[in-house]
Amino acid sequence: MTEVTTYNDGKVLRGEVDVVREFPLVLRVNDREIVTLIASPHDLRFLVAGFLRLQGVVSHVEDFLVLSVCNDYGIANVRIKGEIPAELKPVLTSGCGTGITFSLPQAAGARGTGAMEQVTVAAIFELMKQLALSSAKYKSHGGVHSAAIGDTEGRLLLHAEDLGRHNTIDRLAGEALLKGIPLSGTMLATSGRVSAELAAKAALLGVGVIVSRTSPTDMAIRICEEAGITLVGYLRGTRFSAYTHSAHILFS
Repeated sequence: MTEVTTYNDGKVLRGEVDVVREFPLVLRVNDREIVTLIASPHDLRFLVAGFLRLQGVVSHVEDFLVLSVCNDYGIANVRIKGEIPAELKPVLTSGCGTGITFSLPQAAGARGTGAMEQVTVAAIFELMKQLALSSAKYKSHGGVHSAAIGDTEGRLLLHAEDLGRHNTIDRLAGEALLKGIPLSGTMLATSGRVSAELAAKAALLGVGVIVSRTSPTDMAIRICEEAGITLVGYLRGTRFSAYTHSAHILFS
């Protein structure tokens, strides 16, 4: 808890509030330091597994020989089968945290394999409802992004929260990998803006539909169009806008 002074309509109040915690996690793979991830401090093994999955370093849970996270020292030690690329090139991103992320080497040409399955309007609204019900931390103090994976009926399969919206996707990818949950043809709901990086990660996972309460970027729209992903934004109240592949939505 942090002490704050609040001004509200001429009144000055003093109290305590809960604030979002930033946790730096040094990731070492096969005795080589790869990156320091800035994240929320819970369920870090899912974040690590998902980050490595979306970097193309691992693709199956059997690829991990060791996956150990030490919260006390902020270090994740991973040992995998085979070797990691000689160099992972960082690129600029609009994401939270340091403003740096890593490239997604397999994103080019990736397709949301479930995109051709039609989904109902009711399923889209239901998944966003389930995301809202699961996002307790965001409701308590804000500043935390949330994301969820659901099936084509809108049923919640996975949920993740983090201070960085891109980290939430890594967490979902990692949890699905470690638990053996297939993501092909699923729906992804997010509380944050749909950026190019988020769209590319969804394509790599085989997601068929992305739903957000806010707007997508132009590059995200382009990626979803090429990947066959139905992209839905500005879902608020009883309305939403479909930016790509609206024919995959059953409107009646």
